[in-house]
Amino acid sequence: MIASSFTTADLWMLIAIVLLLIICAFLAAAETGLTRMSKPRATALADEGGRRPRTLVKLVSKPENFLNPLLLSLLLCQTGQSVLTTLLADNLFGGWGALIGFFFSIIVVFVFVEAIPKTWAIVNSDRAALLASTPVAALAKFPPLKLVSRGLIGLGNILLPGKGLKQGPFVSEGEFLAFADAALEGDVIEHEERKLIESIIEFGDTVAREVMVPRPDMVFVQHDHTVSKALDTAIEHGYSRLPVLDGKEDEGVIGLAYTKDLIKAEREGGGSELVSTLVRSVNFVPENKLVNRLMREMQAQKFHLAIVADEYGAIAGLITLEDCLEELVGEIVDEYDTEDAEFERLADGDYLVDGGMNIDDLEDHLHVHFPEEGWDTIGGFVFGTLGHLPDVGDEVEFEGWKFGVEQVDGRRIRRVRVAVIPGWQPHDDGDGHDRDRDRDRDRDRDRDRDRDRDRDRDSPSRHSDVESSASSPADST
Repeated sequence: MIASSFTTADLWMLIAIVLLLIICAFLAAAETGLTRMSKPRATALADEGGRRPRTLVKLVSKPENFLNPLLLSLLLCQTGQSVLTTLLADNLFGGWGALIGFFFSIIVVFVFVEAIPKTWAIVNSDRAALLASTPVAALAKFPPLKLVSRGLIGLGNILLPGKGLKQGPFVSEGEFLAFADAALEGDVIEHEERKLIESIIEFGDTVAREVMVPRPDMVFVQHDHTVSKALDTAIEHGYSRLPVLDGKEDEGVIGLAYTKDLIKAEREGGGSELVSTLVRSVNFVPENKLVNRLMREMQAQKFHLAIVADEYGAIAGLITLEDCLEELVGEIVDEYDTEDAEFERLADGDYLVDGGMNIDDLEDHLHVHFPEEGWDTIGGFVFGTLGHLPDVGDEVEFEGWKFGVEQVDGRRIRRVRVAVIPGWQPHDDGDGHDRDRDRDRDRDRDRDRDRDRDRDRDSPSRHSDVESSASSPADST
């Protein structure tokens, strides 16, 4: 029942409501179209010519400049529309007006302001972004709106624990990988390109400890060894650079002996001289140094090998330029790499894994997530889970897999046998993650079998480049 007659004020209020709804619909479509527009796509549109595409490129280059004012404008319009709708309904319908206005706002805003405009913008993303580019650019430059949005963001950064967010992130690593997965499923990119994208993303978080040659696998020469003896060691192991110990303590590295220097001295009759006379300087880096920064330093300072030290200053291992590159492009092997494969599928369906295999790489093969307890290798995981010195035959179970100690060298686990636990049922927490994981595991197991067999037959396990490239010492610089 109408409580009062329709007045001129009510008419103006209705017109304002309709205008605000139209503006809200436009801003919603603009938000969807602009946020779905990538910079490469905007650049491609700009190459075709026109003013709007050039404006679009400027917007998507710095989304933080337009997104906050846009969202604030949308919020203001939606709030204003809701208030006016409630007032108009209250004037027309009396006590029921507020309730009628509430449901009217929900229905109208959802259908005509959210669902329809955003669906249209998704289907016609290029057109929506181009149509919105000029108005949104003007909106983003409007001083009062720009000032208010910045002030509110600053207030949010103060209230948010930590330092807050100044610009984003607007696209997370997971979302970016999801885009790559979608491109892979659509045959836009190849599987190897997808792996390279993932490697590049993970490269920024990788530290030296995760890719270094560990201390027990390093080969040293003593400072009092002769040139001939050091050269024999380099030839025996196929290394182009050998760390030289000072002899006072096992952890004291005084520099590097280059194989090409040893060969030259040997040919000139200096085989009986001490190797310490040919030592070159060596760089030391902490074990938690980011690999991407280390690689840039190697390029700038022109060195190929560095000694990795732990927090106590002891030698933890060494890292080479090839170790850094392998994090991006995968294993780099040559005709001198003859060690066993890191990950090998056996005839009975089990896997034989090198104890030094990075635990993150094994996660990709087995589709499980190991707990983060400070270990970097599968050998460290088994050792830490056992809680005592490992013996051949010791086993641990985790997430449907059985990890058995296959080979031990002193206190170190060299090989691990991985087998599926028959009849193991995962605990489903209700979100379907365990079911999805097991489905992925079953789907990928047959595919991995052939791929790993071919890879393991042709590609021996990881072997440090610059250290193992002694087979061609003339290439060392």
